[in-house]
Amino acid sequence: MIRTMLLLLLAAGPAMADVAFEDARSALPGPPLVYDGGWEHFVGGGVALMDCNNDARPDIFAAGGANPARLFINRSEDGFAFDEGVLDPITGATGAYPIDIDGDGNVDLAVLRVGENLLMRGDGQCGFARANEIWGFDGGDRWSTAFSATWEPGRDRPTLAIGNYVDRSDPDGPFFACDVNELHRPVPDGYAETNLEPGFCALSALFQDIDRDGAPELRLSNDRHYYVRGGYEQLWDLDPLHERVAAGEWEQVSIWGMGIASHDLTGDGLPEVMLTSMGDQLMMIAEGTAYVRAPVSIGTYATRPHTGEDGRPSTGWHAEFADVDNDGLMDLFIAKGNVDQMPDMAELDPNNLLMQGRDGAFTEVAATAGIATTDRARGAGFADFDGDGRLDLVVVNRRAPLELWRNMSDAGPALALDLEQPGPNRDAVGAIVEIRQDGSVRSFERLIGGGHVSGSLLPLHIGLGTGGPAEIRILWPGAADYSDWQPVDAGPRTIRRN
Repeated sequence: MIRTMLLLLLAAGPAMADVAFEDARSALPGPPLVYDGGWEHFVGGGVALMDCNNDARPDIFAAGGANPARLFINRSEDGFAFDEGVLDPITGATGAYPIDIDGDGNVDLAVLRVGENLLMRGDGQCGFARANEIWGFDGGDRWSTAFSATWEPGRDRPTLAIGNYVDRSDPDGPFFACDVNELHRPVPDGYAETNLEPGFCALSALFQDIDRDGAPELRLSNDRHYYVRGGYEQLWDLDPLHERVAAGEWEQVSIWGMGIASHDLTGDGLPEVMLTSMGDQLMMIAEGTAYVRAPVSIGTYATRPHTGEDGRPSTGWHAEFADVDNDGLMDLFIAKGNVDQMPDMAELDPNNLLMQGRDGAFTEVAATAGIATTDRARGAGFADFDGDGRLDLVVVNRRAPLELWRNMSDAGPALALDLEQPGPNRDAVGAIVEIRQDGSVRSFERLIGGGHVSGSLLPLHIGLGTGGPAEIRILWPGAADYSDWQPVDAGPRTIRRN
């Protein structure tokens, strides 16, 4: 039985708060950042959110496509304030993901490009330098549009998955010309690359232990606009390396896959998954070792624009779960926008902000919250830029300025939980955190990947709803069992593994 309508009844919080955002673009220095370029930048347009100078304030790296990428250093105290960071010119960037590759405590960047991908080593002061040669990484010369990372046992650096779109060198393309994807595994002298094929034009990737057996799988979301037929969403096992759908071990789903978001919504410890697409946005509910499509009544399909009179289907890109009002229920943001001028799809396509209620259903509030803009949105991300305990929002648009929104909602208390552990996986990527409060248990994961060419490496933001006493426990990567329960309060907190 699908348990969707029982979502979080056990974790009931207060009634939905008034949600409002304030335009904060004036806090960004210089001319507006615009993600632009020809057909190779119809997709992409990502943003990376991280603390690159270890001052507990989230900073922003935004891809510019044909324009140079930009770095914005957070100086916010009372209100929003950013300085322009110093970057060597990076053009052709489709997006980026923050990750501590060498385990030195400073955040690095994996920058995806139309052309050579870059691993950029961070110095802890928001300086980034090319490190492909230092780390033995071959950046290739493909059109890269998806990324995820995990740490496999016994390896001193992360395993990297890179998803590629259309093969630009195929003279018979672009249709039926999807490129292969890449798995980069660490070896003593650098990285060894394995092709993951066939590729079906990946636009999002996520390593996640979906069945909770201790071994992460790699999910790839693929765009049928270019694979046209015969392709599908893919799920790869790492050991032994094989693709489950092709092996008949996983349901075949074919969509115009753009982005992946995942969170345990039902409280059973298994992660649900949101897959953005053209038309229906597909929510999949975990049922044991399988997934089933959520009922329409859940309110997340977001098939057509919720403002204006354009009745044509929407186009979804970045998706992200976040507790916008800190009520203990995860909400859902979906960036929307026409690929360019596709006549069968909505032209003015507002972004979605879907607030979860106590019955597990989601309600659209983007227009009343002030963020239902209709530029061609692509990547996005949430972060508490001003340290007030509320998640703010950044959105990258194609051929339109980047958006920055300050959360002014009537929100409850929240915990900002950072994790640290010894060894190469310093940020404990793959950890699962359970929080027990008001008689229910919720779970959160530390993951790198998903979204649409947009990622973050920041403390886990956990809304505390009523503010009642809360306890957490952690399943650290590679651990056989959870740690003991320990009390937590609202505000920032770092837990270090012994």
